[in-house]
Amino acid sequence: MVKSAKIILSSVVLSLILIGCANQLPPGGGEVDTIPPEIIETYPKEGTVNYKENFLEFTFSEYVDKRSFREAIFISPAIEGEMQVSWTGRTATVKFPNGFKPNLTYVVNIGTDVVDLNNRNRMASSYNLTFSTGNEIDRRTISGKVFSKDADGTLIFGYINKDDTTNYLLSKPLYISQVGKDGNFQLNGLASAGYRIFAVKDQFKDYIFQADQDMIGIPYQDVFLSETDSIFKGLNFFLFKADTVKPRLMEALMTDERHIIAKFSEEIDSSSVKADNFRVVDTTYALISNILYAYKSTNKKEEIVLVPEEKLNTSDQLFLVAENFSDLEGNVNESDKVSLIISDRIDTTAIKIVKTSPQPFSKIDFLSPEIIIYFDDAFNKEKINNSVHLTDSLGNKIPISLSFPDDATLLVKPLVKLKTDYNFILNINLNSFEDANGNKTDSLYQLRFSTLSGLEFTGVSGKINIQDSSLILVLESTVNPEKKYFQRVDANSNFSFERIESGTYRLWAFEDKNNDGKYDYGWFAPFRFSERFYVYPEELNLRPRWTLTDLLFKIEKGDYTLE
Repeated sequence: MVKSAKIILSSVVLSLILIGCANQLPPGGGEVDTIPPEIIETYPKEGTVNYKENFLEFTFSEYVDKRSFREAIFISPAIEGEMQVSWTGRTATVKFPNGFKPNLTYVVNIGTDVVDLNNRNRMASSYNLTFSTGNEIDRRTISGKVFSKDADGTLIFGYINKDDTTNYLLSKPLYISQVGKDGNFQLNGLASAGYRIFAVKDQFKDYIFQADQDMIGIPYQDVFLSETDSIFKGLNFFLFKADTVKPRLMEALMTDERHIIAKFSEEIDSSSVKADNFRVVDTTYALISNILYAYKSTNKKEEIVLVPEEKLNTSDQLFLVAENFSDLEGNVNESDKVSLIISDRIDTTAIKIVKTSPQPFSKIDFLSPEIIIYFDDAFNKEKINNSVHLTDSLGNKIPISLSFPDDATLLVKPLVKLKTDYNFILNINLNSFEDANGNKTDSLYQLRFSTLSGLEFTGVSGKINIQDSSLILVLESTVNPEKKYFQRVDANSNFSFERIESGTYRLWAFEDKNNDGKYDYGWFAPFRFSERFYVYPEELNLRPRWTLTDLLFKIEKGDYTLE
């Protein structure tokens, strides 16, 4: 009996132990865990000097994903060799077999990529641990902000200045930090030196900038930290994609006897969509066929539609040649050639309208309005005279001008100011629009639209606290970054944006050093500084029929704070 009792007691104790272990897992049901993990203890402690060990320890408030921790740890200055990570409960031990160098300040950054096990909550902000292997800690700091919707997870690369010709980004940075969810960052523990700092959206976390895959932010100046402990503030960045790859002609195929689809590696600039930039080469008889029309496809932005001047001999070996075409970033390909996939299918399809701007029955601004008509095929421009008319709802004729962004697009501009809050009709006689094969349709197209009253607009006005004639203000939509309004401040540092579409906006300003009216993002090689910019701290909610006035935009140009 005694022996049996002992066995029963042991079983109970074992069951209790197993239950206790099981309780380490998150319970089922209940409220969803939304609390981010945080580091509650470290070894060594923050500010430790004369540190002699070759390992670090981090204890979290809850269990975290081990892989996310390994990928989120950064240490500056960089340490040679691979780090080794082991776990005991919620504590990670990070060992560096090669140890730390003597008389250096190290800053360990645990980025926000660390997630907990319960609900994949990310750390709310990055964590920094600073210690020194010498007698003192370097306290110099560089701080700033990355302004981008994709700022979270961006890395800050810090290099000590060498000379003006050094391409720092070819090597791994000496100092690394990571921005938080709000875009803010700090590089701590810096020695007295000159620094060049970049913001890099490092996709593969290899600490090397790859122009074909990573976004980058270029500084507006280098930073020099003197022997006196100091903080450099306001090193802000805009991220952009540094496209350095020239576009390629990838494929060419005929959809019928008069149309060629040219497919490119990326969207090419509208200035390259010209018939003179293309030709068909017949290698069998050494003949060249010119292109009559060229226009952008309405299906895919990477495609251009070409119409040869004559029907091609589909029994021969044909190639499409493209010359002097560029992408949206200005990268130019002087010449490219692909084999042409041929077709002898007869083109009998009449031309038709596929899209308009404005859309039918929508409203447009009555000041400097533009009406764009997109066709599915190119047309003979010489035959459309007197086939396009603009009238108001009472039948009064409005004088217009016609132009052609490409061979399948019609741009209509009224030559007089339109009435406000009024209805208009654009009449197009499609019988005059004839494609290269003579196909057309005998019909009348009507586009009905109206003008805004003017009361739908909003605005914002105010003053900048400094006088700087180089400053240009930008009012940028937070929903559609392509919607931007630009304005230079006047002699009294006043500004006023009028006739603005309602919505939420970000107000910022930049120093237009090259006087071209556009923000310069800088470049990485050959290196060119960006233009400095300043951001108003709050988003502006601009409501229709109401103007925000007396806004004070405070710009602080001071960078250094001595301690």
